Amino acid sequence: MTTIVAGLGNPGPKYELTRHNVGFLVADVLADRGAARWSVHKTSKADVAESRHGSEKLILLKPRSYMNLSGQSVGTLAKYLSVPPEQVIAIHDDLDLDLGTIRLKRGGGEGGHNGLRSLTQHLGTRDYLRVRIGVGRPPGRMDAAAYVLKPFAKAERDLLGVVVEEAADAVEALIDLGLEAAQNQVHAR
Repeated sequence: MTTIVAGLGNPGPKYELTRHNVGFLVADVLADRGAARWSVHKTSKADVAESRHGSEKLILLKPRSYMNLSGQSVGTLAKYLSVPPEQVIAIHDDLDLDLGTIRLKRGGGEGGHNGLRSLTQHLGTRDYLRVRIGVGRPPGRMDAAAYVLKPFAKAERDLLGVVVEEAADAVEALIDLGLEAAQNQVHAR
């Protein structure tokens, strides 16, 4: 079976270590673990790497568009490869979770996340898997959009490496165990 694992983020070095790009960071870790190489998939306008996890074929994807248009790449690739939305895993930042918290779920609302809104629109359903990575709330009255586009602070970057590895473990647990068992394992941390 084929699973599309979509790391959500913004392209370019300007956004590389921002909160909005944790999905890209996790996708990179999964590519490294599978010794997969990134290439441009012209049809979906995304960077794509093919990997394996056990018997599962993974198509890792990082859209080349900005976050609020990322569903175009994911939806196009899913249609191109005939992968149903239930076999799509979206990895994304979440303001409603403390920094470093990882949560797994299927479906639900978008919570103001434009990347998820775009995925839902282009997949035609909310029924896809999500790996939510906490980035915390903005301090004071800072605008949420400005906050997620800021780079992680030095102290946060030390934790970030561990969180990204744990999020990659969570993706693999989803594939190996299914949602409920993976939730029991990941949410217990």
